[in-house]
Amino acid sequence: MIRKPVVALVGRPNVGKSTLFNRLAGERLAVVDEVPGTTRDRLLAEADWNGVFFDIVDTGGIDPHSGSSGKQPLSVGSSDFIESIRFQAETAIREADAVLFLTDAESGVTPADIEVAQILRRSQQEKDGKRVPPILLVVNKADSPARRDQALQFYELGMGDPYPISAIHGTGTGDLLDDLVKLLPPSQEQDEIDSAKIAIVGKPNVGKSSLLNRLLGEERAIVSPIPGTTRDAVDTFLTYKGIPVTLIDTAGIRRRGKVEPGVEKYSVLRSMQAIERADVAMLVLDATSGITSQDTHIAGYILDAWKSALVLVNKWDLIEKDSATMDEFTRRIRQELNFMDYVPLLFISAETGQRVERVLPTALMIQEERLVRLSTSQINAIIHEAQDVHPAPSAGGRQFKMYYGTQVRSDPPTFLIHSNDPKLVHFSYVRYLENRLRQVYPFVGTPVRFVFRPRR
Repeated sequence: MIRKPVVALVGRPNVGKSTLFNRLAGERLAVVDEVPGTTRDRLLAEADWNGVFFDIVDTGGIDPHSGSSGKQPLSVGSSDFIESIRFQAETAIREADAVLFLTDAESGVTPADIEVAQILRRSQQEKDGKRVPPILLVVNKADSPARRDQALQFYELGMGDPYPISAIHGTGTGDLLDDLVKLLPPSQEQDEIDSAKIAIVGKPNVGKSSLLNRLLGEERAIVSPIPGTTRDAVDTFLTYKGIPVTLIDTAGIRRRGKVEPGVEKYSVLRSMQAIERADVAMLVLDATSGITSQDTHIAGYILDAWKSALVLVNKWDLIEKDSATMDEFTRRIRQELNFMDYVPLLFISAETGQRVERVLPTALMIQEERLVRLSTSQINAIIHEAQDVHPAPSAGGRQFKMYYGTQVRSDPPTFLIHSNDPKLVHFSYVRYLENRLRQVYPFVGTPVRFVFRPRR
């Protein structure tokens, strides 16, 4: 695997960082809105220019007006998270190989731009012999010749030559990228291993970001008691006991009728896309409210996408317990999620760390179950024994019969069964076959698919 150089996009709120991020990534990964402060956490994506590959990191806008300053914050959409957003942006600057400092030709030089420039100058002080990342000053929204001329005023920041561009139209980005790739360090070869993709999903305010931070041992995502704090699907890469893992923190998924148009709508869409690209979805429940209808809806989304799953009952430390409490919770959850009775449950507390050390090992075990392949002889023994013990009921005077089967793929495990007439099979008999299959091999946490075809 190639360890690519990292480029961080930083600047005050609403200068177009997410728009440029999406343009460089070649797809709409970051939620974009006219309300300042839409982006809160760090987002990562791959980009390339003229054969040079690098990772780009989008960050929230650095706002000089904290809640205690008495001034109206610039991050109207994230006024409660100003300090956390600044921390995330400064972390991205420290970890970057190059920085694109975005400003706005429409607004001109502002006090917030001057403060961001000061932060970047402080970051230029080389420490411990580490390479100092170069900084390119980007003047966005230079959509016209007059706006491009206004870019000259940004020399005032003392950050070198400004690059006037239009992120939304792509104007000027070619010259910017030509100079950027010349400044990047070469990519480094690493072992080629695909990572296990694990998504953390659930309704708002169940503790998904707190769990991510606890698993990582650092403040990777902004945590707040305010529902809807996370807006983008945030990828974080780590190595767990030698295994590369991608953890995907997602925005809370509310009932369709409750989702507000605009930012929240796109946040929920990102969460659904995160489920689609994950191997394992960890469904986080709130122990204080128990399992709700929205939790079962999200579980249904996971099953519809044929993804493996792990159910985490979070905030377990807040529950008054006796010897029967966990069994009662388990019974209730199993009853509501009876369509996913193969999924393991863990009772955890992201706040205290209770049983969190079991989360990644369990998720990775489930991911391994997803890749298991059974031999054709095993499958045929299972279906023939199942048919002998309990033949399918007849329909219209004809009885469904299975002749032979084979596993045609894994991820998820998919079994092709040749039969006399697939139209005769009832869903209850398919469920019976699945139960017989799981008696031989459980496929823990993983859905299995049966495809029926007539024998030619």
